[in-house]
Amino acid sequence: MSVDIAGRSFLKLLDFTSDEIRYLIDLSADFKRLKHDGTPHRYLEGKNIVLLFEKTSTRTRCSFEVGGMDLGMGVTYLDPGSSQMGAKESIEDTARVLGRIYDGIEYRGFGQDIVEELARNAGVPVWNGLTTEFHPTQMIADMLTVQESFGRLDGLKLTFFGDARNNVANSLMVVCAKLGMHFCACGPKQNMPEPELVSTCEEIAAQTGGSVTLTDSVEEGASGAHVIYTDIWVSMGEPAELWAERIRLLSPYQVNAAVMGMAADDVIFMHCLPSFHDTKTTIGADISKRFGIDEMEVTDEVFESSRSVVFDEAENRMHSIKAIMYATLK
Repeated sequence: MSVDIAGRSFLKLLDFTSDEIRYLIDLSADFKRLKHDGTPHRYLEGKNIVLLFEKTSTRTRCSFEVGGMDLGMGVTYLDPGSSQMGAKESIEDTARVLGRIYDGIEYRGFGQDIVEELARNAGVPVWNGLTTEFHPTQMIADMLTVQESFGRLDGLKLTFFGDARNNVANSLMVVCAKLGMHFCACGPKQNMPEPELVSTCEEIAAQTGGSVTLTDSVEEGASGAHVIYTDIWVSMGEPAELWAERIRLLSPYQVNAAVMGMAADDVIFMHCLPSFHDTKTTIGADISKRFGIDEMEVTDEVFESSRSVVFDEAENRMHSIKAIMYATLK
């Protein structure tokens, strides 16, 4: 079946069919081959995009900038202090101005309602680089990484350990449901996804052959998992005061050698980064000093192991973002 998503915004994966998501994963793989072969692919020569960042980033910014330039586009980056959006100018007016100047708009920041309003008013494709609720560009990269590791997606079990209310866990649940995978959220009962989103994903999974499981049992979560995934315990934009409570709640769900040992023989470890697996960051060093722990959501042993594909995953952000931009702008 032919897939065409030209002119559409990329805000959350609930907006896309399973076939459209698979198309983007396969297109990402095509762009990765072109990049590795050194084959020029300036398919969007003459177009221009703008990147609106209310939250800073390494992988998202670099992926949009390099991906845009590889495709032949001009790229403008606006950091949190370089735009009047929401301060002197409404989101609606900002969208209408930028839509007259640029062919595409990326937004990385806070509420999903902001990126949705940008898309309603811009008149050009808008891409969600991360909101409080969802992180859809990360998902295409993640699924490309899983597909590279196993040669398939259908029927695989992916377990997210930790705070399963965050944007990454929400998005993983959605994409697994869409692709016929078995998603498991493993963490404290009070840190599970919103019931409404869970119900939506269960309905989708019933149609695709996947499933959704929520558990506070580490053994149940890890057993038979092909992919074990985790994220930092306090997300960007959350108050630092949360560290003590999150460490208390989430330490039992740290990904370590024992957890990996309960999983499938060919299990891989994934993390969207950055990760606190040692004390080589200022935050990691501070947490070590305050709480006496040198590793948080994942141990350094697991992070640096042969099962870890975190840097393949990080590279794949560029290829997947390139695919999303091309598919919506071509």
